[in-house]
Amino acid sequence: MTKTSFLERVHTGQILVSDGATGTNLQQRGLAAGKAGESWVVERPEEILRLHRDFIAAGSDIILTCTFGGTSIRLAQDGWGGRAVEINQKAAALALEAVQDTDVLVAGSMGPTGQMLKPLGTMEETDCFNAYQQQAKALAEAGVDLLLVETQYDLGEAGLAVKAARSVSNLPLVCSFSYDRGKRTMMGVKPAQMAQTFADTVDVLGINCGRSLEDNLAALVELRAASTLPIWFKPNAGLPQVDADGRTTFNVTPEGMGDQVVNWIAAGASVVGGCCGSSPEHIRRIARAVGK
Repeated sequence: MTKTSFLERVHTGQILVSDGATGTNLQQRGLAAGKAGESWVVERPEEILRLHRDFIAAGSDIILTCTFGGTSIRLAQDGWGGRAVEINQKAAALALEAVQDTDVLVAGSMGPTGQMLKPLGTMEETDCFNAYQQQAKALAEAGVDLLLVETQYDLGEAGLAVKAARSVSNLPLVCSFSYDRGKRTMMGVKPAQMAQTFADTVDVLGINCGRSLEDNLAALVELRAASTLPIWFKPNAGLPQVDADGRTTFNVTPEGMGDQVVNWIAAGASVVGGCCGSSPEHIRRIARAVGK
């Protein structure tokens, strides 16, 4: 099947539905808390494939590869650092298998390394760049439709990730930040600063994860005022809460999330979906609100 490209869909005014959470859904399906979701790409690929297909059945136009923690730097924390290329390529293959014979697109997910750049941390810029370059190259060569640098909080690291992706691929590129301090990231970055920094280097700006739906919407309004680029918007299903059994839950129901989609679109989002806590049923309600 010949697919219409991501940028063509966005620039012709289509509202696209992305998928929901990877990590929290895998945990509900048996992934141990604290264990990297990427481990299941190798150990339980059938579960990764099943989650992709559940999101597609719910109405997703875009699914993300299970490579959020797929840089060699982050994978090294779980002893998988030397298998970064293999894991990224296998994760992409699973996503591409899930979308076979559909017009659903695959976004290669590239999350933060989990380390801080010098002088605040110990990570060298060259090491950060090389890790992102390796990941982007693996995902692009595996055949994803776009690259997504997501859940970023530091302009320095995000800038290196974007530069690395551009150095090995001409695929559409999204850069998405997490505003978990309301309208600021943990490093104090505002949506307008992010928009100015990446105005000429990415195709789509994004907001994902973060805090409450209200806080994320406020960040979206600020980002829209600062940029004319299309916007990717994947908020959490509310704020995380820990129940009596020590399990993390999210307080926004699928119906409650679906009810907010009209506000996201009115505020300027071109791609809508969910992050932490958002199940296939959340995505079903979002897709229904979009008219799918």
